Amino acid sequence: MKEFKTDIAVIGGGVGGVAAALAALRSGRSVVLTEAFDWIGGQLTSQAVPSDEHSWIEQFGGSRTYRDLRTSIRQFYRDHYPLTEAARQWGDLNPGAGWVSRLCVEPRVPAAVMEALLMPYIGAGKLQLLKPYEPVAAEMDGDRVSAVTVRHVRTGADVQISAAFVIDATELGDLLPLTGTDYVTGFESQAQTGEPSAPTEAQPQNQQAVSICFAVDHVDGNHVIDKPKNYDYWRAVQPDFWGGPLIGFKSPNPRTLETATRSFTPNPGDNPLLVDADQRRNPGDGNLWTFRRIAARENFVSGAYASDVCLVNWPMIDYFEEPIIDCTKEEYDARIARAAELSYSVFYWLQTEAPREDGGQGFQGLRLRGDVTGTDHGLSMAPYIRESRRIKAVTTIVEQDLSYSVRGDAGAVSYRDSIGTGMYRVDLHPSTGGDNYIDVPSCPFEIPLGALLPVGRSNLLPAGKNIGTTHITNGCYRLHPVEWNIGEVAGLLAAHCLNTNTEPHAVQAEDRRLSDFQDLLYRHGVDIRWPDVRGY
Repeated sequence: MKEFKTDIAVIGGGVGGVAAALAALRSGRSVVLTEAFDWIGGQLTSQAVPSDEHSWIEQFGGSRTYRDLRTSIRQFYRDHYPLTEAARQWGDLNPGAGWVSRLCVEPRVPAAVMEALLMPYIGAGKLQLLKPYEPVAAEMDGDRVSAVTVRHVRTGADVQISAAFVIDATELGDLLPLTGTDYVTGFESQAQTGEPSAPTEAQPQNQQAVSICFAVDHVDGNHVIDKPKNYDYWRAVQPDFWGGPLIGFKSPNPRTLETATRSFTPNPGDNPLLVDADQRRNPGDGNLWTFRRIAARENFVSGAYASDVCLVNWPMIDYFEEPIIDCTKEEYDARIARAAELSYSVFYWLQTEAPREDGGQGFQGLRLRGDVTGTDHGLSMAPYIRESRRIKAVTTIVEQDLSYSVRGDAGAVSYRDSIGTGMYRVDLHPSTGGDNYIDVPSCPFEIPLGALLPVGRSNLLPAGKNIGTTHITNGCYRLHPVEWNIGEVAGLLAAHCLNTNTEPHAVQAEDRRLSDFQDLLYRHGVDIRWPDVRGY
């Protein structure tokens, strides 16, 4: 078995994993970074999810390096894409002019930008980037993780990584069971958390939907795919709370739970510079074509794009029939395959049955753009994961810490050990227990260091959705800029502990050590307090 020894092992190369690796490398430490798919970047790239962000992200409420990443993505378009002059001069360039975010882009671009950020460290021998590798085993020495074994997804070759600190940046918290670390899944009970939106009894198998996203465009011709094998099954599915068939333009409004009917108009020819991607004013999902559009052809010189390209991450592709955490590998693979069947069925329905504004049915000119998502099969490279195993942490963030209905104008709880900021409504999709959306207005919140510290483990740190949230609060701590912040702090903390010969739990517990670390975060451009703003 091939072996690596390094200062810090980052297992998982999603948004949080890349941020953790960069932070540790910039602190002078050696890193081995692994990723289970061919692209690093997770939500932004292999999962093909345009960034979900709060309304102030261009100015504050996140880390400087996250804003630098966004700037670099925009510059990549200016350097390499045939933008119109108006788009090129647009300071807050939104290449896709999608309504979900001020930065809707083709997933290959952030993948390329992140690779470029890592490249100097690979050249210098400070970083080993292993992909596609997934963790399969771990070795323990008391309360410390001494080594992690990862396996090549296609060849089956194993690599063992020994490190002083191990960061779990996997999408499902895969290192937690491998290391015997205590964790939670699904819904906690009200008795456990006191949360207004929690159920009476804990429901560990009640987990948020997973989605297999895909990109489409619309051009002349007939591009209808073969009818998916289980299309008739999916076409008949009608959840009690849905307001119609699962596959259709009717679904619950997440905020009101009333049935909403959305439209779908390919290539509307709108002016991308007039798109106001601020969900405080407009959720933006009225027209599903422009909602998560990732390439607006009007942003590019005439003829560069035959069509807009839009990303399908809509309610109808949410797979909530079965949980995917803590099942066997065979069960996991089968359930992800069923989620993919649902996505293919949605695409076929769009091509053949979806109602058009002219009274007809189906959009035969729709094409799957697997070239955009980096796959031969046409769907995203990786499933979009909304919920992970979550560590039992020194601090558990609960709904009443940030709910606007509980906290009001007092704002979210200010933590003594804050190491970051974030903002998003509690946005929980339908779950495997048959629950509808849960949508809770929140206040701009902080990230406590205690939520990154597992009980009973001294050198294992989370860097994603596996921090000490609940099922409820995961719904606003799972978004792109928060995950980046968590990962960046995990990398800085591991490096800081190596540089000062201390332990993460001591940094959190001792005021002087905590103050020194927060000063370090400030110098690195990590916001740990909010200015005086109000939630939505």
